[in-house]
Amino acid sequence: MARLLYAAIISLDGYVADDDGNFDWAMPDEEVHSFMNDFVRPVGTYLYGRRMYETMAGWETDPRFADQSRLARDFAQIWRAADKVVYSTTLQTASTARTRIEGDFDPDAVGQMKSTAARDLTVGGPDVAAHALRAGLVDEIHLFIAPVVVGGGNRVLPDHLRLDLELLDERRFGNGMAHLRYRTSTP
Repeated sequence: MARLLYAAIISLDGYVADDDGNFDWAMPDEEVHSFMNDFVRPVGTYLYGRRMYETMAGWETDPRFADQSRLARDFAQIWRAADKVVYSTTLQTASTARTRIEGDFDPDAVGQMKSTAARDLTVGGPDVAAHALRAGLVDEIHLFIAPVVVGGGNRVLPDHLRLDLELLDERRFGNGMAHLRYRTSTP
């Protein structure tokens, strides 16, 4: 069975974006970008909400994303090779290949995807991740903690969720970021 992984770059105080929707403080340097490429290389399917998908779609629709560096080109190839499932009630068509739109997050359907997938899946974006976390579908949480406090915004984890976590790995990067990898279990 494939694993469902939730990965996010967050501020030290637990936000993926600040009150203004900014996440420029979360841009990875070369060391972090290389690590992230290796992290997502084995992923076969990305599960997204509309906003996260529209942010990530640039890796296929805007050549400037891949033109930034060798690591950016590598990531663009990795991202394009994976399937994408976008959960949205407002998005009608996908702007990228290998993408399908689903109106609602269906925990049973995601569980079926996990049980039949040959490669791991990731869930991106805190709204869709909240559904997956509450349904007990997320196997691991990967937090890339940026050395910044933003004071508010879009939280990485939903309120009123209890999970017991087992620390599986940690890594410190030269730019002050840290990666924490946890296995989830419900209490």
